[in-house]
Amino acid sequence: MAKRSSLSIRIVEGKNLPAKDITGSSDPYCIVKVDNEPIIRTATVWKTLCPFWGEEYQVHLPPAFHVVAFYVMDEDALSRDDVIGKVCLTRDTLAAHPKGFSGWAHLTEVDPDEEVQGEIHLRLEVVPGPRARRLLRCSVLEARDLAPKDRNGASDPFVRVRYSGRTQETSIVKKSRYPRWNEMFEFELEEGAAEVLCVEAWDWDLVSRNDFLGKVVFNVQKLCAAQKEEGWFRLQPDQSKNRRGEGNLGSLQLEVRLRDETVLPSGCYQPLVQLLCREVKLGTQGPGQLIVLIEETTSTECRQDVATNLLKLFLGQGLAKDFLDLLFQLELGRTSEANTLFRSNSLASKSMESFLKVAGMRYLHGVLGPIIDKVFEEKKYVELDPSKVEVKDVGCSGLHRPQTEAEVLEQSAQTLRAHLAALLSALSRSVRACPAVVRATFRQLFRRVRERFPSAQHENVPFIAVTSFLCLRFVSPAIMAPKLFHLRERHADARTSRTLLLLAKAVQNVGNMDAPASRAKEAWMEPLQPTVRQGVAQLKDFITKLVDIEEKEELGLQRALSLQAPPVKEGPLFIHRTKGKGPLMSSFKKLHFSLTTEALSFAKTPNSKKSALIKPANIRAAEKVEEKSFGSSNVMQLIYEDDAGKPQTVYLQCRCVNELNQWLSALRKVSIGNPGLLGSYHPGVFRGDKWSCCHQKDKSDLGCDKTRSRVTLQEWNDPLDHDLEAQLIYRHLLGVEPALREKHRELSAGTEAGSVLTGPGGAPEDPLAQLLQVLRDLQEAHRSSPASSPPSEPSCLLELQT
Repeated sequence: MAKRSSLSIRIVEGKNLPAKDITGSSDPYCIVKVDNEPIIRTATVWKTLCPFWGEEYQVHLPPAFHVVAFYVMDEDALSRDDVIGKVCLTRDTLAAHPKGFSGWAHLTEVDPDEEVQGEIHLRLEVVPGPRARRLLRCSVLEARDLAPKDRNGASDPFVRVRYSGRTQETSIVKKSRYPRWNEMFEFELEEGAAEVLCVEAWDWDLVSRNDFLGKVVFNVQKLCAAQKEEGWFRLQPDQSKNRRGEGNLGSLQLEVRLRDETVLPSGCYQPLVQLLCREVKLGTQGPGQLIVLIEETTSTECRQDVATNLLKLFLGQGLAKDFLDLLFQLELGRTSEANTLFRSNSLASKSMESFLKVAGMRYLHGVLGPIIDKVFEEKKYVELDPSKVEVKDVGCSGLHRPQTEAEVLEQSAQTLRAHLAALLSALSRSVRACPAVVRATFRQLFRRVRERFPSAQHENVPFIAVTSFLCLRFVSPAIMAPKLFHLRERHADARTSRTLLLLAKAVQNVGNMDAPASRAKEAWMEPLQPTVRQGVAQLKDFITKLVDIEEKEELGLQRALSLQAPPVKEGPLFIHRTKGKGPLMSSFKKLHFSLTTEALSFAKTPNSKKSALIKPANIRAAEKVEEKSFGSSNVMQLIYEDDAGKPQTVYLQCRCVNELNQWLSALRKVSIGNPGLLGSYHPGVFRGDKWSCCHQKDKSDLGCDKTRSRVTLQEWNDPLDHDLEAQLIYRHLLGVEPALREKHRELSAGTEAGSVLTGPGGAPEDPLAQLLQVLRDLQEAHRSSPASSPPSEPSCLLELQT
């Protein structure tokens, strides 16, 4: 049994941001921090005060986090980035509204005294003193993860203890965010004296005023009753000052949802999983058609989540193709017009979208990646709409002449024809690269549609059914928003975005088999028609080969793939390994790394021979490294045991904070079940004779900070978590249980209202009755579990008001 928390975050857009550049504009991006730990950085949107991001993230984290903060920053090439403002949401606020926040929130000014982080280790005791008096003894032991207040990425912390008008201070620990003091202070307890003890952490500065690092306030009466208290206490901001006004910092549109789940042991979910799997195996001939009932009772707003959860559940059971085939048949059964097939946001459409992202994203990257890279690199001005053409000056060697509108249109058409031809050619060559399960699913779709619309006038309908998912819901969206499909690290600028949009329109026309309706919408796309017509023939030939896969070949391809461990994460990293004693002065070396469930390997280039570096089973921790350790940001450390069982550390540098968090997530996921995972670590390096973080001289010291092995970002290629998916399906079904119960009453109209038909042995014989019984059993299991209360579907969505 495990308690799991996750945050669904969508950063939509900003508006009315203040200008931070001399040009009267800004270059805004967002940083998302959980308890002051940066976990997400959006792309920068250049030269705008109303940026649109539209980025979505799923973050898994420990249930004990406190606050998630969104910082809007202005990127500067030559100086430090400016802070525009922030929005903070506490865990309690999110937990009180399980359907989450959705709307605009005002940005508030960032107050240095509120930007605190970290914890302090204290021991508080009430002990006998002289002359029958009592003493309040405060032992200041250590602190961890304090805010870096100095330019070197560290602080010079000391602690100030205040009680009843008296103040005592610890010594100053220079250049450390993980100080250890082990100092003790005593105060006389007097009747009627102050009721609070205040422990404050400060950063000492020689020239300017000291910086506030946070404080903890204790109720003395409760301390007297308890006599002794010891532990790690979270540092709190100073809220005694009047809060600054919001000013004109603009607003941020967010969608944030916290989901807490208590996942029961696998055996508890087996009746639910077996019942759903049986329904899929029976297909449309099943007596209860539970999948139909689930679709009927699922609202539009949560259909995508339900589709994704069901798809992952059946993918883990080896029934994804059968599940989708059932949905295809149900959709075809209620469709009379071929031109409306799979055009709605049905469970079939949403499930197929999720399936392509989970099973086909790597394939998409291989086909589309080089074309997208070329568009970004060329940065050509492309426009086909005469009403939007901008006439530019062209020329060379000082000889300039105005370019005519006709020349702009012709050059744009040539550029787009080249990109479209390259894409169609890459697609035509990719049949063998397409995953077997994707090919088999398209085969089922093609066959079912051809059976439903067999006449000659519907000859193209099976092809359009395939392209409605492959082109219109997968390839085209990836072309228009490559950042959201992990094809690029940054959003496209305005010129590149227009090129991508026109290319996506051309792909859609090809996917629609050059239908007259598509041509009529935008007549100015006519210059691409020769390439589009040729592309239709290429695409039909590609689909014919794609769906031409027999069961034996499908099994053979799946068996071949199962023998190869698929990469969980791969890309360039910069490596630095500690060797011997002495300062770490050598530079980081760039290599190409690949992580699978079997090994972390490296090579000089992506196509070079790989050398295994670490087995995931030997990983003990994957954590960030303090910036001051190497004078570089985005460095992580991988602590592992070598073949001799000795602890070793590898330091790896990433290009950006998102890449850092993605690699940490991947490494933590492949090692999450390892025995001997560390609970603490050193965020610095052992340089000379001491650790750079806490200044301890024992190299084998346990560590001065806690590990964060449960903080991960969800990715499309994550390993499947069967129990979690079953729990999420159960939660949804519990929310629609009244509708299911009403449906059961309608179906049982011939018997006593609300009664449950039973078969031999007293078990319900119809699937819907069995499902209701399974939900009751799971609800009882949740009630009896010590870590949870029964989940319930919330009734309202809290809006963030402007």
